[in-house]
Amino acid sequence: MSDVLPLKKNIIYGPVRSRRLGRSLGINLLPPGRKWCTFDCLYCQYGWTPRGDDRHAEEKDVPSHDDVVRAVEIAIRELDEPPAYLTFSGNGEPTLHPDFPRIADVVNLLRDRIAPRAKTALLSNSSRVGDRVIRAAIARLDRPIMKLDAGNARVFRDYNRPVAGIAHDDIVGGLSKMRNITLQALFTAGPQGNLEEENVFDWIEKVKLIRPRDVQIYTISRPIPSQGTSLRGGSGPPGKTRGPGRRRTIAPAPASALMDIRDRLCREGIPAEVF
Repeated sequence: MSDVLPLKKNIIYGPVRSRRLGRSLGINLLPPGRKWCTFDCLYCQYGWTPRGDDRHAEEKDVPSHDDVVRAVEIAIRELDEPPAYLTFSGNGEPTLHPDFPRIADVVNLLRDRIAPRAKTALLSNSSRVGDRVIRAAIARLDRPIMKLDAGNARVFRDYNRPVAGIAHDDIVGGLSKMRNITLQALFTAGPQGNLEEENVFDWIEKVKLIRPRDVQIYTISRPIPSQGTSLRGGSGPPGKTRGPGRRRTIAPAPASALMDIRDRLCREGIPAEVF
């Protein structure tokens, strides 16, 4: 495996200089040093997603509501100046935390009290937007940034590699019920990339249906697990750690291709930017 980024070992990390958010204080709601995600994307900077036998083992190891709030408050007070954003991100999908809605609300209140100029943000793979409680909690954040890489179910299955029970149509349907969201999409070239015209066309149609406030388009810029290694076994229900599979290849998308996608969205009246 390439030298992917190390997983976060604490609740708080940073502040980091984000390409999209500026100076951002990261909040990791997931188990320390372990990845917990509903996707196993070919490009993930944190490596492959292990498939454990027991989801409750992951839930048991997440930080408590009180620990998160305490860590965020201490981190803000120790900074010379507040960050631009308090960002829920970390070792996978933040909304998997069983107490995510309450934590999001309390962090909003904490921000209002001690760092009113900061905004709250979320980096999410969108896999839980079918849950109206999760959608409502996300809507109360200042800057929800929601993933949509695939224009159809086939590319979603092969590129994002979701766990069983997560459907592309459900994600698009959930996102279309949300307002004031930013969509993010990571495009890659290569035999297993998502830059083929059929997917790009389908993806633009889905974005038109969702009508986000804006779209962020980018490509890989860090080591990824599918570079120089065999892809692990196919998507499906959680089980034992995936074994070796056939090699898959993706590569950074050309800047010209990203600019073309941006321009196509802008012609549809949807603000978009390439990062």
